[in-house]
Amino acid sequence: MKKAFWLVVALLAWASVGAPAGGQQPVRIFVSVDLEGIGGIGTGAMTSTSGKDYATSRRLVTAEVNTVVGEIFAHDPGAEILVNDSHGDHQNVLHTELDPRVIYIQGAIKPLGMVQGLDATFDGVIFLGYHAKAGDPDGFLAHTGTGSVKGLWLNGVEVGEGGMNAAFAGGHGVPVILAAGDSAAAAELGALLKTETVTTKTAETPASARLIHPERVHALLREGVRRSLARLQAGDYSPFDLGTPVRIRMRFASTTHVDILQSIPGMSKVDGFTVAYTAEDADEAYRLIRFMYRFVSS
Repeated sequence: MKKAFWLVVALLAWASVGAPAGGQQPVRIFVSVDLEGIGGIGTGAMTSTSGKDYATSRRLVTAEVNTVVGEIFAHDPGAEILVNDSHGDHQNVLHTELDPRVIYIQGAIKPLGMVQGLDATFDGVIFLGYHAKAGDPDGFLAHTGTGSVKGLWLNGVEVGEGGMNAAFAGGHGVPVILAAGDSAAAAELGALLKTETVTTKTAETPASARLIHPERVHALLREGVRRSLARLQAGDYSPFDLGTPVRIRMRFASTTHVDILQSIPGMSKVDGFTVAYTAEDADEAYRLIRFMYRFVSS
């Protein structure tokens, strides 16, 4: 009888050692990383592979990713983190210098672009290095997808890349817990998503920025991650769920782009520069939006 008793005790002790603190499962976080909103980047040239100081930008973005994931691991050593490179050719982060505990997605030819790999198994999403939507007069390098897009609305709500990515996540029940970028991006996404934000710099003009030293940016990011994880643990987030169906309206710079898109069944022409389409859900909407601005040229 005593042997059976101590066997049970041993098994319970082993289970408690192997389980996360408080009996909780390890947190799963998806990180989408753009470049324009990274601290220390103050010109458009720094965001281009052929531009001046692009190599510096790669070091800056890698350091911000490591700062964010390092703080997550400090909160939960067993955390599972997927980092998706989300700018240009999606080959910007220096992956060999990343925290070895993260998984990293590289490459731009992927159907879900900035949210590739994101599904309902994640607890939260972090946007890092984000910028404001096309047409924002206060945004540094503000745009939506490419320069051909002049406006995007989902169920009547105007959004940029952050908003459309959040809608995809929300369609899977996953909230955005932190958005970091320039002052305009932080203001836009904070208001739209009711999420934690970190301002990495202030737009001086649409093509120049008032910068903060990277050390200060990293301190702000660590504080932002701590706040966001505390809110996540408290259940203080709501996914940005647009419901179904999702009505897409996109405005382009050229009439040719609109005419080409008429070949897609169900696509309607609102005016010479604008098309509309009703998608079944946010997943279908996202795939079509990315196709229209990334793979259809005018």
